[in-house]
Amino acid sequence: MALPSDTTTIDDTKTTTDGAWLAVLAAGIAAAMHIWKLPAALAGVQADLGTSLVQAGLLLGIIQLASVAGGLATAVGGEMAGLRRLLISGLVLLSAASALGAVAPSTEWLMAARTLEGVGFLLAVVVAPGLIRKVAPPQRLNVALASWATFQGTATLIALSAGALFLQVAGWREWWLVMAVLTLLPVPLLLRRVPKDVAPAEAGLSSALRRVGRTIATRRPWIIGMVFACYTAQWMAVLGFLPSIYRSAGLDGPWPGILSAMVGGVNAIGALSAGPLIQRGLSERKIIFWTFLSMSAASVATFAVGWESVGSGILFQFALIAVFSAVGGLIPAAVTSYSVRIAPADGSVTAVLGLTQQIFNVGNFLGPMLFAFLATATGGWGTTWWLTCGLSTAGMALLAFLGRPDGGSIGSVRRSQKWLSAQRKVQM
Repeated sequence: MALPSDTTTIDDTKTTTDGAWLAVLAAGIAAAMHIWKLPAALAGVQADLGTSLVQAGLLLGIIQLASVAGGLATAVGGEMAGLRRLLISGLVLLSAASALGAVAPSTEWLMAARTLEGVGFLLAVVVAPGLIRKVAPPQRLNVALASWATFQGTATLIALSAGALFLQVAGWREWWLVMAVLTLLPVPLLLRRVPKDVAPAEAGLSSALRRVGRTIATRRPWIIGMVFACYTAQWMAVLGFLPSIYRSAGLDGPWPGILSAMVGGVNAIGALSAGPLIQRGLSERKIIFWTFLSMSAASVATFAVGWESVGSGILFQFALIAVFSAVGGLIPAAVTSYSVRIAPADGSVTAVLGLTQQIFNVGNFLGPMLFAFLATATGGWGTTWWLTCGLSTAGMALLAFLGRPDGGSIGSVRRSQKWLSAQRKVQM
């Protein structure tokens, strides 16, 4: 049986090691930090540029705009140009766009810079899981993919906490410049650890479009993308506005950013827990269903209860929203595990990831704006659980249309071993 394409093959003059996929993970974290550099700085941006709350929601979501439109285009580019090249190009573009945003004279300028950051983010994260699938040792594939699912939570923890502390001594513009420099740090690791891209035997635009076309003609990539969107829309909205929520509750100084960073960081707990659960035979669909149900309960308890009238209520609210985030981390890991195994024969894993990225970023784009609109229309954050519960319900309903990927997680490792062996024989 023909195996799904992983686009370009790898240069076998270098041996794939844990260092290779860890370098890719570091690049993904650096890219995602650009999403989370804004929430802690939002108050400063609003004061400096006169940005409204709805505009702030747009700023939080607009970095996803490129992914809404360009996921499949990036997949085609990965098929043709190579995954490592696109990943490095994305980091360079993110760095340049962050420097451009640092000199923004208006909200509109900053939005344009954030849009360019979105293009760089797209180039980096669409190709990264496919690249990890290539360079990770086959026996470590499940661990590597589960670790990749932590990149958003880890980036949230680092960016929000570091930003909250940095912004106590400097402004948001300086923070943007620091981020421009930090984004380039993984590039030497990628050049040293990750094998060079090697053109596949069947190269060119027509063959790339054919592999992508075979993939998007199937239904499961579309459905899993919509399921993921139901998660990312609510997680992005809640985490994006959490510093503002804490400030409205009376916290000041670095604490809104630090507490928000902790909430984002515990997301990695769920992501790392998914791999062992899948390895033991629990299906991705069951993991996602129970996670959505748990997130709904946690969000109702967080936002529907007037914790400000309870002694030490903010601590209870913090614990509940931390549960929301920690349990939610199971979904990215489960979706990633599912997505890399559903490309059709002679299809493209990168196309699955690109389409999924394109769909769930519609949620990332709309989620913060809907969250802000709901809070503005009802006069507070207490009704925002309507949005989180509605999205969770939609995600659970969509699961009925998904099937189990052929072969399961153990089969995925075996197929990867066979694929890597075949590719190396071709290059000899």
